[in-house]
Amino acid sequence: MKSILRSLGGLLFAAALSMSAPAWAATAPVGGYTVVKAYPHDANAFTEGLFYRDGFMFESTGLKDRSFIRKWNLETGFSEQERLLDSRYFGEGIVDWKNRLYELTWTDEIGFIYDIDTFEKVGEFSYSGEGWALTRDDKRLIMSDGTSFIRFLDPETLKETGRIEVTDHGVPVRNLNELEYVKGELLANVWQTTRIARINLATGEVTAWIELAGLLKEAGVTGQRDDVLNGIAYDAAKDRLFVTGKLWPKLFEIKLLPPR
Repeated sequence: MKSILRSLGGLLFAAALSMSAPAWAATAPVGGYTVVKAYPHDANAFTEGLFYRDGFMFESTGLKDRSFIRKWNLETGFSEQERLLDSRYFGEGIVDWKNRLYELTWTDEIGFIYDIDTFEKVGEFSYSGEGWALTRDDKRLIMSDGTSFIRFLDPETLKETGRIEVTDHGVPVRNLNELEYVKGELLANVWQTTRIARINLATGEVTAWIELAGLLKEAGVTGQRDDVLNGIAYDAAKDRLFVTGKLWPKLFEIKLLPPR
């Protein structure tokens, strides 16, 4: 259901981008990338959330009856640990905080708390509206909900403590999806596009775009339906940035090129 609804929304969004292309082209600068290395990724994974921790990738997926959280080996793609979500729920973004893992659901306004080592569920939390993605800095959780707004949550109580609107030269940037906190800025996939926004967390302003259209061919996907770019992870210890997409057979380590 969500893939159908999102596809309809994505077509409208893509059409809006197309109609406003001259305005977008004249806004925040656009940078590219180089591929450092490609890794295996489960082509059946409808990727919603992604982060790197202690040498492993942690991933969550969507679709009812197919949503799971997983810990997998970056080099081999082998799943070390997995937990299926109750079939009632459509899984969304995940994030780690200390010894816990938090997971959102799409429209049920409920999130789940797991022990990050065992994947045993240890609690639940609630929020209003849709849940799309999670990341964190060292003090708070950062959440997207499919709109142009980013929410901040207290990592202990899971209550909202504030929010910002993401804009590019005053124009709201909607459909903010998977998130990653990297070196003081927020990276956000914009759903149904091949771009990642680089966002100033203090102001919400998009400082630059990362254009990743070239990865579609390298991943062997079209990006025309559900196999869209979605998934950002960062290995702070080795300064490695990873990206992938829904139903992609590959995950890529990339280096960013300066925006122009």
